Amino acid sequence: MLKLINISEIIIAILLILSILMQNRGAGLSSSFGGDFGGYYSKRGFEKFLVAFSSVLAAIFIILAITNLIIVNKIP
Repeated sequence: MLKLINISEIIIAILLILSILMQNRGAGLSSSFGGDFGGYYSKRGFEKFLVAFSSVLAAIFIILAITNLIIVNKIP
């Protein structure tokens, strides 16, 4: 059981890293040098999916980490 949780935690962590890296690239240091138009825009399509997917993956990762902690420490 513990091995399955550890493997799934690693997979979720890799997917979370990839989904964060695929998000908006114009929000970094380039925006301070004029690379961003500075206005607000709503996320649409695939960008909106990535934000929701990242949030779900983060929640699953936290749940798995807490479950792992409970199993290892055998807290009732």
